[in-house]
Amino acid sequence: MPLPHRITWLLAGILSCAVVALPPSSPLKVGLVLDRGGKDDKSFNASAYRGATQAKDTLKIHLKVLECSTDSAFVPSLRTFAQHGYDLIIGIGFVQKSAIEQVAQQFPKTDFLLIDAPSSVPNVRSVLFEEHEGSYLVGVIAALTSKTKTVGFIGGMDIPLIRRFELAYRTGAQSSLAPVTVLTHYVGASSDSWRNPSKAKELALLQFSKGADVIFCAAGASCLGVFDAAEEKNRLVIGVDSNQNWLKPGFILTSMVKAVDQAVFEAIREKVQGSFQHGLVRMGLKEGAVSFSVDPFNRKILSPAIENEALQVRERILKGQIRVPDYYVSAQSKRNPK
Repeated sequence: MPLPHRITWLLAGILSCAVVALPPSSPLKVGLVLDRGGKDDKSFNASAYRGATQAKDTLKIHLKVLECSTDSAFVPSLRTFAQHGYDLIIGIGFVQKSAIEQVAQQFPKTDFLLIDAPSSVPNVRSVLFEEHEGSYLVGVIAALTSKTKTVGFIGGMDIPLIRRFELAYRTGAQSSLAPVTVLTHYVGASSDSWRNPSKAKELALLQFSKGADVIFCAAGASCLGVFDAAEEKNRLVIGVDSNQNWLKPGFILTSMVKAVDQAVFEAIREKVQGSFQHGLVRMGLKEGAVSFSVDPFNRKILSPAIENEALQVRERILKGQIRVPDYYVSAQSKRNPK
């Protein structure tokens, strides 16, 4: 898909956001605010951007995209879209939850879409992915592929969402017959953790030195450093959110894909058709919204036997024969014991 034309759009008071503006072609106006990873993170934000630009190309909407370099820019960015009469305003990432809710309550007649966080504000649709289901599957793949029976997990910001990835990945890896050790590290505790590839590379090299030969990285643009470490040490990594197999062919075993692009595109399509609804939407294996990727870039390193085993596990999850642990549920149980 061709890159959009860059033009300048002056937004008063939003000096910490870069604007990616796309030429208008229809009355429906959609504003997209990416989180700090930006559209070039090759992961979560890139997927959202891909879904929005697909909608621009196929549904002929008018789209403007803001990339914010600070969390404090979310509210003024969202508010500016609302003040300019945008029909649908999209916020990407849990870090925008409070900003979306604040602005949505100020503009109750405007529709908002929030990805990766719940909201009860009446004019907001929130989309949650069952990423733990996909993480369990890539945990199975990692364990079956590992020759050392030591695998790693590197998370970005240490938050419940990423703990959800970790718990399911660990459980999937340790569901195999052979004992498997899972090493875990987090890049940090702030939103800068999503774009710190040098720190992530340092953690990956540490895990490789401790015997890990497969690492699952759920850290946004920071994962690019993990990919570099895998190439340097001739080890394997697992990508996240988007299909990242192409980034380092021969070193990315698979990617745990979340259909963020699908969620964004469908919301825009429904808005165009007049069928957009608010409330909570959950998307998981059943909806085909989480999966692991297989393509020519990883076909030679992901064995058909292991792929088949993962597909069988997927079917058992869908049939209820395997219950994937959910960090959200376990954390809630700890807070509210019976």
